[in-house]
Amino acid sequence: MKTPKEIIELFLANTTNPDVISSLVDSNATYISLNFDNPELQKILPWTGTHHEGAKAFIDTFSGVNEFWTIQAFEVQDIFSEDEKVAVFGSFTYTSRTLNKQVTSPFSILAKVKDEKIYHFMFMEDTLATAGSFRITPAGKFHSDPKGKEFNL
Repeated sequence: MKTPKEIIELFLANTTNPDVISSLVDSNATYISLNFDNPELQKILPWTGTHHEGAKAFIDTFSGVNEFWTIQAFEVQDIFSEDEKVAVFGSFTYTSRTLNKQVTSPFSILAKVKDEKIYHFMFMEDTLATAGSFRITPAGKFHSDPKGKEFNL
């Protein structure tokens, strides 16, 4: 019997293989990709948000990532588990297929595995950077610091 950590390692080694994904993901699994629900970000990265579609959400997300970017690197730096929970930290480098812009981002994953099936998976990354790899014009005007001035990005 595989441990939750081994299940996640197997998943991460096979993100482009729908058969392996289907065998590792519970049919009622929840996949949270980058945020809970952000319609603006979903226009740029259609797979974002919370999905309750089991393996389909995982397959759609990773096939979308491979369709939108060329993946230069995906490196796990730390992975550890406690009971059903698995935490993964690392970085990736992608190049957008539309604009040929390269981006490197940290990522983190919180996964939960029971009876050798992933039933919860949350993937986080630097979405300003990754969405920015598709940006043609400036992002807009911002004013974040209450003591500072507005600025263009």
